[in-house]
Amino acid sequence: MVTETKDIGLSAAEHLRSAKRIVVKIGSALLVDDETGRLRAEWLNALTDDVAALIDHGAEVVLVSSGAIAVGRNHLGLARGKLRLEEKQASAATGQIILAHAYQEALARHKITVSQILLTLGDTEERRRHLNARNTLTTLLKLGAVPVINENDTVATSEIRFGDNDRLAARVGAMIDADLLVLLSDIDGLYTADPKRDPSARFLPVIKEITPEIDSMAGEALPGYSSGGMITKIAAAKIAVGAGCNMIIANGHQLNPLSNVMEGKRASVFEASIEPKTARKRYIAGSLQPLGTVIVDNGALKALQSGKSLLPAGVTAIEGKFQRGDAVVIKSLDGREIARGLAAYSNGDAHKIIGLKSSEIEQRLGYLGREELIHRDDLVLI
Repeated sequence: MVTETKDIGLSAAEHLRSAKRIVVKIGSALLVDDETGRLRAEWLNALTDDVAALIDHGAEVVLVSSGAIAVGRNHLGLARGKLRLEEKQASAATGQIILAHAYQEALARHKITVSQILLTLGDTEERRRHLNARNTLTTLLKLGAVPVINENDTVATSEIRFGDNDRLAARVGAMIDADLLVLLSDIDGLYTADPKRDPSARFLPVIKEITPEIDSMAGEALPGYSSGGMITKIAAAKIAVGAGCNMIIANGHQLNPLSNVMEGKRASVFEASIEPKTARKRYIAGSLQPLGTVIVDNGALKALQSGKSLLPAGVTAIEGKFQRGDAVVIKSLDGREIARGLAAYSNGDAHKIIGLKSSEIEQRLGYLGREELIHRDDLVLI
């Protein structure tokens, strides 16, 4: 079902103003000049001004940025046209340094710390790697840093050939329970057809459900640096809204593209029907096969029922074999299943810290792990 509003762009503006955790995807065609192969410094400064303004208003922001291969090939003096795989990887390795330094300088004007994280789609799919990346990203956000993410193109050969950062950004949004994903593009939203080829194409400001009709509206990517197109954006929307994350497609060519959205410039919104935390809880409760059991005492049971995390002190027994990040069942002393969650420790380490206070974990294990055996964000009551 497609819904239109009288004031186009208003819904996008409201979503951006109210979002608390935002992922912004920046495409190569916006960040890198097609003629010179150099970064558009003025555009990047304007974008980071917008990011700083969002942070000042209490939002957390993650940037998923393309452009490393495009800017790296120019720096290495590689000719325009198709690159061999090893040339793409060399370009990515060189361009990542240039890109990270550019973001660092642009955000340093606002006294904002930048961190660089290189991911592959596998890092978002395999549970232990997913959990490590999620914990790193959420810690950086709590510390006030802006993570800048790109695919690890120097090693992920299949991602270079077939990957795109639209879907990676959606996976990141799902991973960190973001409530909004913004895809800055060369088009201001979703149309019933490609408006550059069909002047009768109709703009769609709000998409509440991704139907086969919506799927059929996607076209091919235009020539240039972009590896995506509307096809990948709709694929990203499916990932995002399935995780409870709203998604905006907005034109990024003008300076201050995020401010433009908040001021009511045209943009399309794919609306999620559930909240991010609800989607994550459903995933933990119903999509993962538990590999072990954790039995808790009555004190821990009451703590869990009041919304707290599971601490080692309240655990009486561990059953099964599992690794960090695997799903486990939580049972009461009388054998009732009361919750499910993702373990922060393997079964071997969990056995060692049963009954301990959180302050005693490091001495027993020889390393400083998490205070919780299962964090409340990784736990759902049954």
